[in-house]
Amino acid sequence: MKLKELLSGIHVLESNVDMERGIENVAYDSRKVVPGSLFVAITGFASDGNRFIPMAMEKGAAVVVTAKKPAGDIPYVLVDNDRLALALIGTNFYGHPAESMTMIGVTGTNGKTSTTLLLKQVLEKTRGAKVGLIGTMENMVGDEIIPTERTTPESFELQALFARMRDAGCTHVVMEVSSHALVLDRVGGVHFNVAAFTNLTEDHLDFHKTMDEYCAAKAMLFERCDKAVVNTDDLYSPNIIEKAPHDTITVSLTGNGDLNGVYPEYHAQGVSFEVVGGLDDRYTVNVPIPGKFTVYNTMTVIGIAKQLGISLAESAAALSTVQGVKGRVEVVPTPGKDYSILIDYAHTPDGLDNVLRSVREFCRGRLIAVFGCGGDRDPIKRPIMGRIGVELSDIAVITSDNPRTEDPNAIIDDILKGVCMELGEFVVEPDRRKAIRYAMDIARKDDIIVLAGKGHETYQEINKVKYHLDEREEVAAHLAETR
Repeated sequence: MKLKELLSGIHVLESNVDMERGIENVAYDSRKVVPGSLFVAITGFASDGNRFIPMAMEKGAAVVVTAKKPAGDIPYVLVDNDRLALALIGTNFYGHPAESMTMIGVTGTNGKTSTTLLLKQVLEKTRGAKVGLIGTMENMVGDEIIPTERTTPESFELQALFARMRDAGCTHVVMEVSSHALVLDRVGGVHFNVAAFTNLTEDHLDFHKTMDEYCAAKAMLFERCDKAVVNTDDLYSPNIIEKAPHDTITVSLTGNGDLNGVYPEYHAQGVSFEVVGGLDDRYTVNVPIPGKFTVYNTMTVIGIAKQLGISLAESAAALSTVQGVKGRVEVVPTPGKDYSILIDYAHTPDGLDNVLRSVREFCRGRLIAVFGCGGDRDPIKRPIMGRIGVELSDIAVITSDNPRTEDPNAIIDDILKGVCMELGEFVVEPDRRKAIRYAMDIARKDDIIVLAGKGHETYQEINKVKYHLDEREEVAAHLAETR
């Protein structure tokens, strides 16, 4: 591909290279440069890609794209935004793959994963669609699972994934779009047919600094879509709607939406409610996933489906046969025991609040919450989660999550700043395996144990090393030990 074709749509400030030159490979990691490559030097937070230009040239890079003019005799293309340039180069390199598929993006603090996975099943059941999925748990090309390490891949890998989906015959792409992805231009050059907003609660303030900045980042998605779906019950929905296109459907559980969920019933096996889109457009919806947030996620799915031309009747019928989402209010088998265990990914104050309040609605015994907080993440939320966990459970077991590079005990100390005995009963057990066993040992008939924070993850990250830890296996192992 010629250099000028790769740079199509990119604002070039200046250049000293022949735009007719052929380029066979693109890299933004100098270790992956091969002779003749185009090297994109990205100004990062941990490191500056411009520092690695000499290494890239030594390995045979033909030209460097950068937002900082390099010194010396370096063939370069100077741009005003290196991250956006990488995204658009990826779009051009892979032949604009997103344009040949229906693109749906879902953003919000909580609910993105469940919403996208439910929507994928609705599209498959109602339209026979082959759907590409991009999200926190995994990426999928139809039924093929592709492991992932971040919610939204870096822009060049994202375009490669789109191309893989296109070439495999996918007609739709359903993806979680993180605030980081929007700010860092990972979805640069991508236009969405439908975008959806679930909610906004405190998270990632180590990156965004304020809730207003966090909201502004989420709202960026709605400046690049044709249609939108917005949860109007959320406090920040007016900010989102302000940026959303004219064709926007609002969803609500309080009667304030274009689509409203009414008469919800909650039980341990799932939820049921009625979706109302008008006087003569009313259907009963049953979803085999417990919790009030399931109703919100399902309403968002129904709204997106409606924007894609799928009727409420079709959505309601499809949702009654969907499978639950791993790590989202997931019921763990406890054969021979008269208590229940649920695994949930709740790792934010709002997520923990939601799951505990939802479980409380159908818990006939005591509610035992096992939770911690991740390291190298927003420390402000730790005492808030401590208060929520102790206040909303009968017994809280405060433990470690993914401490990453922090001292687990220091993280727990931060959690305990929001806790006092007047709020409720709690114990501290830093070892997560022991914490799970403790909760199981004290559980009585009709109790429900909520293992919060890990969800679908099957590892614990300590000092940059990922150790295997699957909570389902821990539960099964302790049942075997005490049988």
